[in-house]
Amino acid sequence: MQEAIDYLSEKDSIFKDIIEQYGMPNIPKRPEGFETLVLLILEQQVSIDSAKATFLKVKAIQEILTPEILLHISDAEFRNLGVSRQKTSYIKALATAILNKDIDLESLSTKTTQQVREELIKIKGIGNWTIDIYLMFCLQAPDLLPLGDIAVVNTIKELLDIHEKEKMEVHSKQWSPYRSFATYLLWHHYLNKRNRKVIY
Repeated sequence: MQEAIDYLSEKDSIFKDIIEQYGMPNIPKRPEGFETLVLLILEQQVSIDSAKATFLKVKAIQEILTPEILLHISDAEFRNLGVSRQKTSYIKALATAILNKDIDLESLSTKTTQQVREELIKIKGIGNWTIDIYLMFCLQAPDLLPLGDIAVVNTIKELLDIHEKEKMEVHSKQWSPYRSFATYLLWHHYLNKRNRKVIY
């Protein structure tokens, strides 16, 4: 990680400033597989804490979540657990894709970032943000900037005064091949400035 931090600090002074102010960021890690993708679906457009609370309610029904188990939970039961109708349909689409062998999650670690994206994007409800986070947290992809993430976008606006995503993409090319580490630093600033602690 130090090599990435040194590289980014040389390229853009904001990263040096973030570390001087808040120290080193955490590098998020999550296990590969179905459960993490379910959690990521729950995290879409809500806070990590809120999604985790819902996820734990689902886990209270069955400690080990499998596609078979979640397909057999009724939509009404999901709703009682705090899962929206839309996210229920996404979770069931993922479970169905796995059971139909349309996707093999275990094989993703052997594939390129682009191949992983092409496979996951076919599943209803799994878009680029979910794929980016899965690649970063589970497969440790080093060079992604999830511009579908509101905290990343708002922090770039704040620290660099860049307001269009296209311009953010262009500016971030200088952070390559460590854009994921740049993302961790941007999150680090966003959370610390708001006195928030997140366990990924």
